Amino acid sequence: MPAKLTLFSVDEANRTIAELKPELERLSAIKREFDRAQGRIDVLTLAVAGAAPGNPDAIDLRRLLERRGELGEELSRGIQRIQRRGCLLKDVEKGLVDFYAISGDRLVFLCWQLGEPEVSHWHTLEGGYSRREPIDRSELE
Repeated sequence: MPAKLTLFSVDEANRTIAELKPELERLSAIKREFDRAQGRIDVLTLAVAGAAPGNPDAIDLRRLLERRGELGEELSRGIQRIQRRGCLLKDVEKGLVDFYAISGDRLVFLCWQLGEPEVSHWHTLEGGYSRREPIDRSELE
């Protein structure tokens, strides 16, 4: 059975953001650490080709692979927690979140990202962040 679509008013989206902001900040930091680990893994994978298991770089690579796995699981759980609230986490590192809303007779996204004081933009379902517009509350409430 498909999940029920949750519709948000601007005020509801802002209340949700206030509750989710600490988790979004944490996930953003985890994503940055994940990416740094992946970059180091890429370098070490080349460096340890054919190296003995006791080689310090090979040991470091195994440790980083384990840590990357832990970070990936933590990211996945955090994303699921946020999306169970009815919003969509579009970019973990930027903390970019969309909320389904109704504008007139069409379904749109209210759009917010970490660093913004409140939800103040929207875009069409097809439009995305680059095509977002300032909210006209008379059209969304």
